[in-house]
Amino acid sequence: MTDPVRTVLAHSPDLMVVRFAFAAGGQGALHSHPHVQSTYVHSGRYRFTIDAREFEVGPGDAFIIPSGAQHGCLCLEGGELIDSFTPRRDDFL
Repeated sequence: MTDPVRTVLAHSPDLMVVRFAFAAGGQGALHSHPHVQSTYVHSGRYRFTIDAREFEVGPGDAFIIPSGAQHGCLCLEGGELIDSFTPRRDDFL
């Protein structure tokens, strides 16, 4: 299992767009942050957990993760997620 590869695509103080490339079996560990996050599934299949609710997503799916929500994912089929954060995640710079 490998960690996802993170690439910052664009950012300003108010918004950040990030690509995460996952191999099958890769995980985004459960975590939370004060940023609102929008996730778009570019490719692959994932099982997400948001505040103890699990669901699966695939190409073309999108959803919002509220500020402070504990969330993470398991990559079922390798691919890429495109995440947007508001405000920018300075810890990614």
